[in-house]
Amino acid sequence: MRSDVDTWILDLDNTLYPAGSALAEQLTHGILSAVAGFYGTDLTGARRIQAELVAQYGTSLRGAMVTRNIDPHEFLGFERRIDYTVLTPDPALAAALAALPGRRFVYTNGSVYHAEQALGRLGLTTHFDGVFDILAGDLIPKPYAESLDAFLTRFAIDPARAAMIDDLEVNLALPHERGMTTALITHEPSADGTPYQQIAPKRWQVQDLPAFLGYLSGQ
Repeated sequence: MRSDVDTWILDLDNTLYPAGSALAEQLTHGILSAVAGFYGTDLTGARRIQAELVAQYGTSLRGAMVTRNIDPHEFLGFERRIDYTVLTPDPALAAALAALPGRRFVYTNGSVYHAEQALGRLGLTTHFDGVFDILAGDLIPKPYAESLDAFLTRFAIDPARAAMIDDLEVNLALPHERGMTTALITHEPSADGTPYQQIAPKRWQVQDLPAFLGYLSGQ
């Protein structure tokens, strides 16, 4: 596997930093507050509406645009109020990314602004060759084929020589079908204490991202 991969694709939220972080909490609250404001409801109602939007349209943003014709930049305005200082540099992850041969990309359903702020605080900005966000995908999110195709075309990526890491299994199904090596990151300890496991050909489950990337680069 290590000799076959020359393109590394990583999700941002709940992948490059843990799902239980203070930033993840702020994102959830920001999205729910935006939904509550646009749909005229409280946070309880917003949770129900947000779940319905994600189930039907892939993301809250896309659902809000379709059902309420909401401007995407207006919806994403909550990102400007996020405190990104809750993230701190991750030297181990930075070193592991730097050791990977070939190109590295962030593929996110968030915005470039959000990605740039998070990567900067994590100390990872210089370790990526590009960011593909929800706006670059014409507001069509992962896991839809239109989004993946646009991403692959933008950066001229050969799926057979690419590895994709994400915290949602649904986002990895199509890339795996296209020939990518895929890794589902859980950030949860494995039963046997190992930091990563191969669960099928070209499919992995990962608890410790720096350790897994170190394995991929032969460290």
